[in-house]
Amino acid sequence: MLRASSKAKGEKYDLTLLTGGSGDGNIPHGALLVEFAEAVLDSNDPHLPTVQTEIRAKMGDAALVDSAAIAATFNAIDRVADATGILIEDAKAEATADFRAALGINALAENRGEVADPRTDR
Repeated sequence: MLRASSKAKGEKYDLTLLTGGSGDGNIPHGALLVEFAEAVLDSNDPHLPTVQTEIRAKMGDAALVDSAAIAATFNAIDRVADATGILIEDAKAEATADFRAALGINALAENRGEVADPRTDR
């Protein structure tokens, strides 16, 4: 979605934000949103209330709700796919190959003994 909306707006984003890069990745409040996502996924992170407060102050209550819903949805979808063994479809594998490589997603999956790209496992 980020790629499609950025393309439609003629904007560029920088995924190095997700791999330890600095700045906002050309995404409004990008670093704060990454910080929030990481805190949400770590149930022992004591920093979550602070990040929630910062999102509310900088972006508003609706942005906090939207951010929480997005984090929860992506977490749930990933868990369902992992639990059922669903592989990424060919069209999606092809369309996402560049950013999966940039983020190291294929290597992570392969290190876990999973098939990162079903087209390479035939």
